[in-house]
Amino acid sequence: MEEIADQTFFHYCLLTLIFSGPPTAVALKFLQAPYGKHNRTGWGPTVSPPIAWFVMESPTLWLTLLLFPFGRHALNPKSLLLFSPYLLHYFHRTIIYPLRLFRSSSAGKNGFPITIAAMAFTFNLLNAYIQARWVSHYKDDYEDGQWFWWRFIIGMVVFVAGMYINITSDRTLVRLKKESRGGYVIPRGGWFELVSCPNYFGEVIEWLGWAVMTWSWAGIGFFLYTCSNLIPRARASHKWYIDKFKEEYPKTRKAVIPFVY
Repeated sequence: MEEIADQTFFHYCLLTLIFSGPPTAVALKFLQAPYGKHNRTGWGPTVSPPIAWFVMESPTLWLTLLLFPFGRHALNPKSLLLFSPYLLHYFHRTIIYPLRLFRSSSAGKNGFPITIAAMAFTFNLLNAYIQARWVSHYKDDYEDGQWFWWRFIIGMVVFVAGMYINITSDRTLVRLKKESRGGYVIPRGGWFELVSCPNYFGEVIEWLGWAVMTWSWAGIGFFLYTCSNLIPRARASHKWYIDKFKEEYPKTRKAVIPFVY
């Protein structure tokens, strides 16, 4: 009975993840989350951005470490290997990135709305449960040796490429914010020559690689939600850059997908 109840709970959580993408994309077409360059008043109390990022991303680490040992594949080396990219990404996002923000002189200039951090915290609870439970318990093709390794290798290459783009672009943005004393300048160099938000492009690529590696609705659902969340925000950021810098802003630069969108 407990196994059936857990399967039912997992099933409904997965459906929630998959079907939350479209309304998120629609909502973000009209309203952007008020942090970063879209910061504005009217969203209640705020907290320091490094603290917000640490707290709201933290379920991806502590909930995963709580859940994973209870999975039937918890001690399978393939299961542990498969989940390592996910943990690597979120170790950076939960620990390294907030520390980088903290070291930036502009870290506390604009507060991060607690309401937005709470929504992100809730999403990460849901998604961490789904991804950890799938890899550690419900995935049942670890013995499919050849196909497992092909999917893992191809997905890993895509994931690492995306993570590299994401981290290097974030590092550039934090550096520019520090050098401009909290202001904004036109980012240049690297992937910024092609798109306004290569950090978002890199993260989309990461979770595409994750979907290939896991070969699952859990991975696909996360990838689709990432697109629903980040692509509209990239479009809004692209428009913000054009409105702010006008003729100075490179006309050939796309929002998030090089040469396409």
